[in-house]
Amino acid sequence: MRPNLNRRDLLRSAAAAGALGAVWPLSESLSPAQAMAAAVDLGVSYDPAPFTLGVGSGDPLPDGVVLWTRLAPEPLSLTSSLADSVDVAWSVAEDPLFHRKIAGGTVAATAAQGHSVHIPVHGLRPGRRYYYRFSALGKTSRVGRTKTAPVGPVAEVRFASANCQAFHDGFYAAHRGIAGENLDFVVHLGDYIYEHGKVGGQHVRDHEGPEVFTLADYRRRHALYKGDPSLRAMHAAHPVFLTWDDHEVVNDYSGTTVFRERRAAAYQAYYEHMPLRDGSGPQIYQTRHWGDLLELDVLDLRQYRSAQNLPNGTILGAEQKTWLKNRIGSAGDSWHCWVNSIMLSQLAKPGGGYYFTDQWDGFRAERDEVLGHVHRSGMRDLVVITGDWHSAFVDDVVPDFDEPDAPVIGTEFTAHSITSGAYSPEWNATNGPVMGRANPHLKYFEGNRYGYDVYEVTPRRWSTHLRVIEDRRDPYSPVRTLTTFHVDRGVPGSREDRRGADSPAQYRRGAPSG
Repeated sequence: MRPNLNRRDLLRSAAAAGALGAVWPLSESLSPAQAMAAAVDLGVSYDPAPFTLGVGSGDPLPDGVVLWTRLAPEPLSLTSSLADSVDVAWSVAEDPLFHRKIAGGTVAATAAQGHSVHIPVHGLRPGRRYYYRFSALGKTSRVGRTKTAPVGPVAEVRFASANCQAFHDGFYAAHRGIAGENLDFVVHLGDYIYEHGKVGGQHVRDHEGPEVFTLADYRRRHALYKGDPSLRAMHAAHPVFLTWDDHEVVNDYSGTTVFRERRAAAYQAYYEHMPLRDGSGPQIYQTRHWGDLLELDVLDLRQYRSAQNLPNGTILGAEQKTWLKNRIGSAGDSWHCWVNSIMLSQLAKPGGGYYFTDQWDGFRAERDEVLGHVHRSGMRDLVVITGDWHSAFVDDVVPDFDEPDAPVIGTEFTAHSITSGAYSPEWNATNGPVMGRANPHLKYFEGNRYGYDVYEVTPRRWSTHLRVIEDRRDPYSPVRTLTTFHVDRGVPGSREDRRGADSPAQYRRGAPSG
């Protein structure tokens, strides 16, 4: 692996030399062997076949989790050499050496589902660590670790969020950091893959390769991303909750603007590569609990949305909006976390207009309706975690962003991206203060770094630690905490820890405190 040289630099230099096909693994002219050699040159390595893409678990409940793997002996091939159906054995144990096995069985991995398996395991004990592995074709997978959700009183939960991991923009050192954290689970906030490629003979987004359209295309793109060992390590280390944004299908799509065949292919490939429960038109939005401490409301802001900037436009769709308002109306005495793929808070431009209306700013009437319902219902202790922007923001959430005296009803934390390119340092330095002046609810903006957030939640306090890597060109880049924000239970709004007072940012409102 080449140190201190990211994939984007490799692709740019190859394109300048007219040799893009020699380094981009998914170029149409490459054989599977050539594609693998090109992928290795970009820092890719795979687990031993047939479990090349690793293992994962997700959607932890008090009595079980979903276990995932996919058989892919040649992960970058357009076709599979496997039989139409392959038996896969699975087992769950209380220890990593599998001396205390407690569950197991055999399932069929079929060609129709890309030889992926999704095993809903039940009968486990709440709040416990477990270990799992798979066997097929005479081979055994790596061991994965997972955890069930607790019930009853919980003293603390620690989890991380990740988002926006463009393969071509850098190595996944941030995922390596997440894999090494002491966490209960991980939330992925979307843009797990990027679909874009050639348009009119030109490569967009710094040569991501041919744009993907078919099921085989999307399978190969997912398989390439899973080729980063740090991403596989994250999945093997922690269970995940998942939502998606646009690039899992196509940039800025809505439920009304993308070809049904392409969306169906993208959704199936997503299901085949994730620890999800149901592959028949996956319902992403759901509520999950971590004991009596935390309620997670996972939102789907793509599948049901209309076009932007319509008088009666919707980002949630009618059924999901009814579900969310019912959740708000029945909110119990816990922390309430909305898992939100795109920015909820207003981001207005000076003099009028908004920076991006693909986010909730393009669906203002529905945002006012939902947040007004939060305010009127008396729901307390709302924290929204968000991705998409490739930069870190901290915002006060208010029921009406155009009302200067609107009360604070929650906090939104928008996390740095794993690798996806942010605006330039010059843009950030100029526009951070501009955004701050135009948006009085904006408390913090930092756009020059990459990483993930870790959330440490107790009955008294929510703390968000902004973890950043030193260099996305380095697959082993160290991780450090840039700063920390706290939200005290029963007190709406956040405050920055004084230990982050000297950390760099392009905008900060007020002085940090303890």
